[in-house]
Amino acid sequence: MRAYRSLPTFQGKSDFSRWLSAIAVRSCYDYWRKAYRSREVPISTLPEKHENWLEAALSGASEQSHHEEGLQTEAKELLNWALAQLSAEERMVIELVYLEGLSVKEAADLLGWSVANVKVRSFRSRKKLEKLLTRQGAQGKRW
Repeated sequence: MRAYRSLPTFQGKSDFSRWLSAIAVRSCYDYWRKAYRSREVPISTLPEKHENWLEAALSGASEQSHHEEGLQTEAKELLNWALAQLSAEERMVIELVYLEGLSVKEAADLLGWSVANVKVRSFRSRKKLEKLLTRQGAQGKRW
């Protein structure tokens, strides 16, 4: 089909069989590339040793992933607790500058403050947040 569709592009500068062979070779490459990308090996065809290893690796990765998700959830909860301890202005400047990644100038424009004021407040708010988190960690409390 490719050769038939490509006939209008044949210019006759080379041998027709060579032109046809090139199309056939490229078609084979395309087929094998596609087959390679979508290949699947059923677990049942693996030797028992490899099947056991694969199952162990997958279960270990699942346990680790679950543990990491738990730690991430706990960290988010702790951060939300600490942010709730800050005043509205302190929390806004922390969220804009550190969590949303705005520049000091962008945050100043949004808040209607001077750039210097945003710098000072963000520094002080970050230190206060750090102190809250450090104290919470040292006490080992659950919020």
